[in-house]
Amino acid sequence: MRRVEDSERRLKRLRIHAQRVTEEVFRSLPNDLRKFADRVPVFFESAAPPPDEDLLGCFEGSSLAEEAAGPEDRPRITIYLEAIDSYTEGDPVLFIDEVRVTLLHELGHFFGWGEDEIAARGLD
Repeated sequence: MRRVEDSERRLKRLRIHAQRVTEEVFRSLPNDLRKFADRVPVFFESAAPPPDEDLLGCFEGSSLAEEAAGPEDRPRITIYLEAIDSYTEGDPVLFIDEVRVTLLHELGHFFGWGEDEIAARGLD
């Protein structure tokens, strides 16, 4: 029972940190990008579904450059808390930095940037 409580407490702490970082990232965006970024909801999940358990974040839906065909194409970003925590080996400072980088990377996909443009901006 204690391990479940500890795990729940840890996930709650990770979610709080990730939400705070997300708010800071959105506030720090230039106005011309922020007005578009505000359209995309960010969700926090404990882990990515198999077979992508190591995935840190995911953008789904239509980018700004595409037209949404229907409700299933609405943009959304998901941040995988346990994957980032594992990737940063439980270091809280590295966790916060990786949430920021992952969120910015996924926002880049929403803006319609390809992997090369995302990398050129240092968000890979």
